[in-house]
Amino acid sequence: MSRERKPDWLKIKLPTGKRYADVMDIVKKHNLHTICQSGNCPNLGECWGEGTATFMILGDICTRSCRFCAVKTGKPLPPDEQEPGKVARSVKLMNLKHCVITSVDRDDLEDGGAVHWYNTIKKIKEVNPNTTIESLIPDFNGSKKLIEKVAKAEPEVISHNLETVERLSKEVRIKARYDISLKVLEILTNTNSRAKTGIMVGLGESNEEVIKTLKDIISTGCKVVTIGQYLQPTKNHLPVDRYVTPAEFEEFKKTGMQLGFSIVESAPLVRSSYHAEKHLSNK
Repeated sequence: MSRERKPDWLKIKLPTGKRYADVMDIVKKHNLHTICQSGNCPNLGECWGEGTATFMILGDICTRSCRFCAVKTGKPLPPDEQEPGKVARSVKLMNLKHCVITSVDRDDLEDGGAVHWYNTIKKIKEVNPNTTIESLIPDFNGSKKLIEKVAKAEPEVISHNLETVERLSKEVRIKARYDISLKVLEILTNTNSRAKTGIMVGLGESNEEVIKTLKDIISTGCKVVTIGQYLQPTKNHLPVDRYVTPAEFEEFKKTGMQLGFSIVESAPLVRSSYHAEKHLSNK
């Protein structure tokens, strides 16, 4: 268990710039909800400055209780049928070039929220024809039918995060399964969208296990991966085991590219939506 202070390389730069300020003004004025703010993302200023933001749909209560995540767990409210329109209008108000949509897990719904996902993506495209979309989806319990339902809305990128190495998966994600997530990635690589995934390090894995995970990911056909430092959101969540050095992150990137990935975002402050707008190229 790490009790050391955060190293210098985890210091966050204060957001600046006109584009960031304009987006912040719109968010405040219209009371918009972004994961960028609620998740205290260290890259908020950079992403907003690039015209990218992340929204969470299907409520803020998750049916799962992953030990790394600060999202509330419990019995969610029914999906808001007006939400697709609200999100689409928010994207337009913020004048986003690229948006990322994510959601809580909705194991309480027969379709896991797949239809709501489809409707939201379609509405965003209708209202914002020049905005590209990444959908960061849950595992839908590995259902090919439900995953393909989301894919039919044709977001430019569909991502599903593996989160951690196989040995730690049950401890970190509780209900989600490593093999199911790999199956999801396999399904995603056969859609018209681009497949993407992300993992955290600093949870107790070895560097060798990270490399094995990269090999498992590339075997699914997924060629875009993000690797970032895990940071404990509250004292009730898993502690940080260690702070991975920038040099180690650079080695992960080098190895990933050698394995055949087209894009590897690997650095301490990288999050799954980091540089999301740049993951549309280099297929």
